Amino acid sequence: MTSVAGESWFKDEALRRVLSLLNADGGEGRVVGGAVRNSLMGLPVADIDIATTLLPQAVVERAAAAGIKAVPTGIAHGTVTLVVEGKPFEITTLRRDVETDGRHAQVAFSDDWQADAERRDLTVNALYARDDGEVVDMVGGLADLEVRNIRFIGDAATRIAEDYLRILRFFRFFAHYGSGRPDAGGLRACAAARSKIATLSAERVWSEMKKLLSAKDPGRALLWMRQVGILTEVLPETEKWGIDAIPALISTEQALGWAPDPMLRLAAIVPPDAARLAKLAERLRLSKVEAAYLQAWANAPGIKDDMSDAPFDRLLYRYDSPGVIARLKLALAVARGKAEGDFEEMARAARIGKLLERAVHWKKPVFPITGADALAAGVAAGPKVGEILGKLEQQWLDGNFSMDRAALLARLKELI
Repeated sequence: MTSVAGESWFKDEALRRVLSLLNADGGEGRVVGGAVRNSLMGLPVADIDIATTLLPQAVVERAAAAGIKAVPTGIAHGTVTLVVEGKPFEITTLRRDVETDGRHAQVAFSDDWQADAERRDLTVNALYARDDGEVVDMVGGLADLEVRNIRFIGDAATRIAEDYLRILRFFRFFAHYGSGRPDAGGLRACAAARSKIATLSAERVWSEMKKLLSAKDPGRALLWMRQVGILTEVLPETEKWGIDAIPALISTEQALGWAPDPMLRLAAIVPPDAARLAKLAERLRLSKVEAAYLQAWANAPGIKDDMSDAPFDRLLYRYDSPGVIARLKLALAVARGKAEGDFEEMARAARIGKLLERAVHWKKPVFPITGADALAAGVAAGPKVGEILGKLEQQWLDGNFSMDRAALLARLKELI
């Protein structure tokens, strides 16, 4: 018998309280999905979702009677969130699909555990843990988990037609949990339905891609997405650019202890074309911060690895340092990828590494003179102020930021 009864998360008092509430008086609740999957794989457990035979209103009533806060986060779809000791637990009534259109599903509540399992997407996501910790598997998820096989439940094409986002979920879960080659049936079904990705909302598509790019090593998933034409559907910018930079980047991240950065990985597979990246950001509805990151990276200049400190500091002043850092990280990954047995590339990688360290710790100095100083000195309001300040700032830069305010004010008088 497979069980999670001994896991610390399963013995948590808040969870035990919720399960006791749901399993009383003829009801039943089971932990389902990611918590069970991750626990069996020896991975951290974060959110805990619970499926129940109780109707949503019954969950709310039981919670109220027990003094537990209930939040109707998706009550129309059967979901209520119970908050116990500050911890949220998403409780969803068993469901069966009545009608699906590839984007949305109409569901009916049920008390049939088999039907609930079969409407889910992947076998490894349809594992349930009873109140005593015993794991219930009705779709072959345990066998797939054993060999890290990511497989659709039942007919892959049918599962995908229920929600076309499952195409991207298939590759996202393969990136995080899969091994070897993707399931052949799933791969064929995803490839056949790839044009349907265009019917999905941009927010859902980017959310899945961002999660995929956050995997420890998304390289194999991206490779297979590229092989079957799905990557081009989502990111046409990669079509003539490719994903060749990913293996060296992942290797460098792991060697140097960099945290997985989905935006840096995205930058590695798209061209540094500011105009195209602006359209990408608009199409996928990236956040303002994410869009600005891509623009800073695209607009950052190429950096010679033998650049000395002073001109490098001036470059950092002129361009957004996050963009420069991204450029250097990708350049370092390329150099490290070529460095094995090549002493010239090893030396180049070392030089880039020093520049990167300087950029990471660099603090942008503040130009000591403002427009108000120019006006106070007698410069007429208008374009002349900007012109004079520009000349002063350039002299300040040429002097490696060494001119103080007094020296700059004196120079301002000379210019006037």
